[in-house]
Amino acid sequence: MTPRIRTAALTLAVLLTAAACAKSEQPQSAPAATSTAGQQVVQSPTGGAGPTCTLQQFGGTAFDLKTATVGFSQSEKEANPFRIAETKSIKDEAGRLGIAKLKVTNAQSQFSKQITDVQQLIAQGAQLLIIAPLNSDGWEPVLQQAAAKKIPIITVDRKINARPCSDYLTFIGSDFYEQGKRAADQMIEALGGKGKVAILLGAPGNNVTTERTNGFKDRVKEKAPGITISFEQTGEFAREKGQQVTEQLIQSNPDINGIYAENDEMALGAVTALKGAGKEPGDITIVSVDGTRSAVQAIADGWLHAVIESNPRFGPLAFETAQKFLDGQPIPDKVIISDRDYDTGNAKESLGEAY
Repeated sequence: MTPRIRTAALTLAVLLTAAACAKSEQPQSAPAATSTAGQQVVQSPTGGAGPTCTLQQFGGTAFDLKTATVGFSQSEKEANPFRIAETKSIKDEAGRLGIAKLKVTNAQSQFSKQITDVQQLIAQGAQLLIIAPLNSDGWEPVLQQAAAKKIPIITVDRKINARPCSDYLTFIGSDFYEQGKRAADQMIEALGGKGKVAILLGAPGNNVTTERTNGFKDRVKEKAPGITISFEQTGEFAREKGQQVTEQLIQSNPDINGIYAENDEMALGAVTALKGAGKEPGDITIVSVDGTRSAVQAIADGWLHAVIESNPRFGPLAFETAQKFLDGQPIPDKVIISDRDYDTGNAKESLGEAY
């Protein structure tokens, strides 16, 4: 090839590549606004209707988040993808904001350890506490110590039974009762409103389990009297326990039609049990809550019917809420986020959005 021909060919290749890039960058039709992947989406504007709290009402003193000591108390072992994503989100956002003194503890699913963890964070000078509570009750020792020092507490993903703007600042998380109702809607549709359903309950002693259970039961009672809830047992939000409970379920209720698992880890444990029992995908309808990548993949593979998302990426919203509070803006007593549904119609294309 002569130099002139080589130059011409090279020029043509560059032009073709540029045209291809320009074509790929042309505006595409926008996807449906259903994803909450990444930063969480608040259902209603922060500081909207309902009780609010300001720094003046709380009685604290403003400080600079970047130079403050901030404590984050994780409740459970980070074998659960939800907990992994939750902790990562807090750390990543603190790093992005330049918060240099973030102290992170993990209670390893032991409530007594979590109480001690938070007390140690207070002793170490924490000026803001972000807590993912293991239980909803039993926080009095921590709350008293934090109140004495006017340390604002933001709880994420689970509530504590105490007074907002007094014992703690606010709660950020999902509407768990609504999650239960939406899970029931998926189950009702899949079973045609008839059949026997088992519930793999979450860990006892927290509002998530209570509200997801009540939402599911109330919806079934309202919309599908032909569905009987014939089995309930805690799987403690753990995959291994979910498998064990499902193995018992298959023995005691061989005619079960559906399983409502109150988180994805228990649902995936149930899948393992069903595989071990020789079941095929779709033999028993499984609906769960969370939105982990493994669970969404299980929908694509036919083992799960649907998953109601519970977004664990609390970092941006937690620190945004804290900053607004420190700036003197009113903070609602609860900040409820929007969650999407994963189902057989969107699982494959949505897999990359799961955590």
